[in-house]
Amino acid sequence: MHIAVDALGNPVRLRLTPGQTHEATQAEALIAGFEAEFVIGDTAFDSDRFRASVVAQGGRAVIPSHPARSQAIAHDKHLYKERHLVECFINKIKQYRRIATRYEKTAHNFLAMITIACCMIWLR
Repeated sequence: MHIAVDALGNPVRLRLTPGQTHEATQAEALIAGFEAEFVIGDTAFDSDRFRASVVAQGGRAVIPSHPARSQAIAHDKHLYKERHLVECFINKIKQYRRIATRYEKTAHNFLAMITIACCMIWLR
């Protein structure tokens, strides 16, 4: 599952993919249509293509360089600390037992349950 949250940690977009799908394949789809000043991501999102799409949308990428990159790209370390909001959101949806244990066997039903959990989080 790939998640985009706002500055308060509320979900704004979810993309459910098979477990073996790499995060970078869904990165551009997660931010499509959003006007964000900063896009914060982990090293899995470190690609020139994704950074260019962030800049094209008028934002600034706050992504640490992947260790395999030959030339490291600087990032704002203080702003990068805000990435914990995504981790906090994941913790919030795992409080719903049906999601944490993945009772739903089909992707369609699982996404429906995650959507209900997101609604509950928005209503808090």
